[in-house]
Amino acid sequence: MSETPWTDLIVGERMTVDREFSSRIVDSRFSNQEWSLIMTATEFEIEHPEDPERARLVANTEHVDQILPELENVRSAAGAMGGRPTTDSRGGGGFVASIKSALGLGGKDGTTDEEREAAERLTQEYANELQAKLESKGRWDAVREAAAEG
Repeated sequence: MSETPWTDLIVGERMTVDREFSSRIVDSRFSNQEWSLIMTATEFEIEHPEDPERARLVANTEHVDQILPELENVRSAAGAMGGRPTTDSRGGGGFVASIKSALGLGGKDGTTDEEREAAERLTQEYANELQAKLESKGRWDAVREAAAEG
């Protein structure tokens, strides 16, 4: 049995994919800081690691809901510093909206659902690219096997 968790085996490829994926983030609805928060709340898993034909890297985003209110705080802070405006097309409204969001009173326009869905799509795109990178480097089978052992 391997002593190294499979996630430790992919650090180099993750750094490469991070750099390559940065243009995708620029084109998304998220800033780099927001994306960092999303990635902090995302865990990567390998489904069916024991089966080479079915094995697949997936983004587990079950904890992303916990950071969604913080995304508005990041936007508000950026707007206050001359970055993004504090009110945007997705229904942000500055200080009062932040408080409502923190209390669970905001999101009547579906913004939270849209944010979650966008984060889920983007993190899975990232996982797909990471798996493709591992495959192209000939490392996917070793990573998959380490996941099956652990």
